[in-house]
Amino acid sequence: MRILLIHNYYKQAGGEDTVFHQEAKLLQAHGHTVELFTFSNNDVVSITQKLEAALGVVYNWRSANLISRKIESFQPDVVHVHNFFPLVSPAVFEVCHKYKVPVMMTLHNYRLICPSAVMHYHGKVQLHNMHKVFPIKAIAQGIYRGSKIETASVVLSTGIHKLLGTWRNKVSRFIVLTPGAAELFYNSSLSPKKGQLAIKPNFTADPGLGLVEREGYFIYLGRLTEEKGIRTLLKAHTQHAFPLKIIGTGPLEKEVQEYAAHNAAVEFLGFRKREEAMQWLKSASALIFPSEWLETFGMTAVEAFATGTPVIAAKIGGGAHLVQHQVNGMHYAPGDSQQLAECVKMLQNQPALIRKMGQSARASYEQLYTPEVNYKQLIQIYKQAMRIKEEPAPAKSIAEAGL
Repeated sequence: MRILLIHNYYKQAGGEDTVFHQEAKLLQAHGHTVELFTFSNNDVVSITQKLEAALGVVYNWRSANLISRKIESFQPDVVHVHNFFPLVSPAVFEVCHKYKVPVMMTLHNYRLICPSAVMHYHGKVQLHNMHKVFPIKAIAQGIYRGSKIETASVVLSTGIHKLLGTWRNKVSRFIVLTPGAAELFYNSSLSPKKGQLAIKPNFTADPGLGLVEREGYFIYLGRLTEEKGIRTLLKAHTQHAFPLKIIGTGPLEKEVQEYAAHNAAVEFLGFRKREEAMQWLKSASALIFPSEWLETFGMTAVEAFATGTPVIAAKIGGGAHLVQHQVNGMHYAPGDSQQLAECVKMLQNQPALIRKMGQSARASYEQLYTPEVNYKQLIQIYKQAMRIKEEPAPAKSIAEAGL
């Protein structure tokens, strides 16, 4: 199969980039001809480039021409888009439709139904934008990067293409990562057709099992931001001091550093490469996954499962789906520091439970999140999309709308 993978890199590398490259390598390892076609926000430097990018969020003609030429030269059987914002733009879907090439898009975040992309701002989960084609209040609040102008550009881009039917008629399959995320998208202004969403989780390469007898500390891996629940974790630690290692960077880094400096039981390790982070994970009693937004997945939880490490997770979003309470980890109410502290206490007092849940965590990984399991799911989605008969073009198009 000839597969064209398209991705717009953000300025800072993230989980979407990792998944993009992992899936490319997985497909290549199975003998497929894979072409990567990428754009990068780091290339937008001059005022002219920034203006061009801003004007192209609804339909970027330059990107459309580049993608057209790539399709003509490469002749893909399928196209898979990971991120189109902002440089690729939804033009990619109209181009694929024009060339009658099935096109998939992985919904790594909620940008198509909320301009914040995470549906978490002002300190809490916010769901009201997901039901609106044009969430005007979101613009007034500047929920995307604190900017009304940038928020307006996202609202305009996603909203116009809802009216044009781009998402319903020109995307063969949306890949969502959990059933919970699928339910949110089905009940949103995205209004996908029945069967248009395919559920396929992410995967991780096998890092190997951790120690049978753990070293007694708990670990946090991830961005240091409010919605990731790091403040709830620190509050839980004030209520019950326990050995804690924190790996990650982000806006709250200074706050975490200051807390660690005054608490001997806490070790702030900052940024660590994946290989080193996995070594710390392999010796931990449990990973703490305190995220308080509706994560579309939870890669660090899956990495913990792979090492045989149980996960203590807030029961929301990806954490609610991935973790089974007292099977491969434990749940607590999002934002409830007291419950989180109690979960830690329980595991500290029951090392046998840590071992039992660790075994179940590894079983979860082997059954659901290995590269081989994921490959079968991904290729099945591609084949299903290729079997779909071409639907007639919708009445409206970008050109007819005068955009």
